[in-house]
Amino acid sequence: MHVLVTGATGYIGGRLVPRLLEAGHRVRVFVRTPRKLQDVPWHDGVEIVEGDLQDAAAVRSAVDGVEAVYYLAHAMGAEGDFEHAERRAAETMAHEAQAAGVRRFVYLGGLHPDGDLSKHLRSRKEVGDVLLRSGVPTIAYQAGVVIGSGSTSFEMIRHLTDVLPWMAAPRWVRNHIQPIAVRDVLYYLVRALDIPADVNRTFDIGGPDVLRYGQMLNGYAVEAKLPQRPISVLPVLTPRLAAHWFNLVTPIPRKLATPIIESLQFECVQREHDIDDVVPRPEGGLTPYRRAVRLALSRMRTGEVETSWRSATLAATPADPLPSDPDWSGHTVYVDDRKRHSAASAEDVWRVVESIGGEKGWYSFPLAWVARGWMDKLAGGVGLNRGRRDPERLEQGDALDWWRVERLDRGRYLRLRAEFKSPGRAWLEMTVTPAEDGGSDYRQRAIYFPQGLAGRLYWYGILPFHGVIFPGMVERITAAAERESEHTGSTGRNRTQQNGKPEPVHEEAA
Repeated sequence: MHVLVTGATGYIGGRLVPRLLEAGHRVRVFVRTPRKLQDVPWHDGVEIVEGDLQDAAAVRSAVDGVEAVYYLAHAMGAEGDFEHAERRAAETMAHEAQAAGVRRFVYLGGLHPDGDLSKHLRSRKEVGDVLLRSGVPTIAYQAGVVIGSGSTSFEMIRHLTDVLPWMAAPRWVRNHIQPIAVRDVLYYLVRALDIPADVNRTFDIGGPDVLRYGQMLNGYAVEAKLPQRPISVLPVLTPRLAAHWFNLVTPIPRKLATPIIESLQFECVQREHDIDDVVPRPEGGLTPYRRAVRLALSRMRTGEVETSWRSATLAATPADPLPSDPDWSGHTVYVDDRKRHSAASAEDVWRVVESIGGEKGWYSFPLAWVARGWMDKLAGGVGLNRGRRDPERLEQGDALDWWRVERLDRGRYLRLRAEFKSPGRAWLEMTVTPAEDGGSDYRQRAIYFPQGLAGRLYWYGILPFHGVIFPGMVERITAAAERESEHTGSTGRNRTQQNGKPEPVHEEAA
């Protein structure tokens, strides 16, 4: 079939697209920011349409000629009146798809009970209802918490259990939850196209285990070879306080933790198993919870995490690209510009640049970076310990601690956009160029656009720290490249043949 996927830059959508291609379908993706897809391995196998779900003309163009639409976009982490925005986007898609003759919607929502729901669960349900009323036959899956490498739910469980030898938790740790492995979610999504064309309804999907949240935490502990954690229930820990606690203890920002915590207040288990009547279970059966944890841990150890919660772009974080340079007319701009020549080759310096952050840190004054990260966490921001998806290789759109990879010209140029909370917008640029003597020139620019008086005071307030941090970064990055070059020998590290031509680099694992 010819299918359209919305949410292709998200956790589920980014994994679904290659599986639809493997199944022989023609895939078109509808995204607001196509550059986020420039480094994904399936980029050349799909048609990319740029636009916003609330723009009727863009949606009309996206659905033209397709037979089925996967609606996987939602405002995870949004605040304010996101319910209205989600409903309007769904209504726009429903109207344009019906007019274009689309024959199938596939939607992924969440398991939920009857009655009052949290704002995020209520919005997810309402989007499903809009599609079910659209006149286009809709398969609306309702899934439990998704367990897989890089999923928000799994990362919350992992970090809580890894960090805390004892846990104080809200009453909802006693609620029953039916988790589902990400591989099973993807299986049901692909097989939705095989369901009879006239079926228009919701289907509950979940794994074979019904567990309390505390059991899920200790199930992870067993698979990670950690002692099981005692859990004390605190009746006064509200969802808001719990979200702050999750934000401080784990890398998950409060805005992403909040909707999950709100959903955990309810018993979220399958109420029917009608999906078994139209889609056979996966070969070997559904994945038990502890096996899903084992698989996720294995993926992490081998660096095979396809997509991650880190890719989520949070509402209210800076998202505008750096204005054209050097044309910054109309902006007040502060710049810290540093340059250094290195005896190491450009390839060796770039290798250090591309692996910066995460566990390797930022090569300068780690205490200052950690302190700034905690300040951001306390303010509800992403903090410094968000880490990175891959320890060595970056892709455009990747999260990197509190930065986002805004532009990447591999081997030469990296631009990071700050997502920490501040009264202004900030970028960090790193440029590596070969030098005539066989070494390289490294340039580093920190750029800040202040907002109002607070932004200007902020810049001057941190200027003393910049005077230590940025010169140290330049010096240590180039020094690390020179040590690496001396240790390995430039020929082997640069992957250069004797005739001076670069050898091919095999990157299947990336």
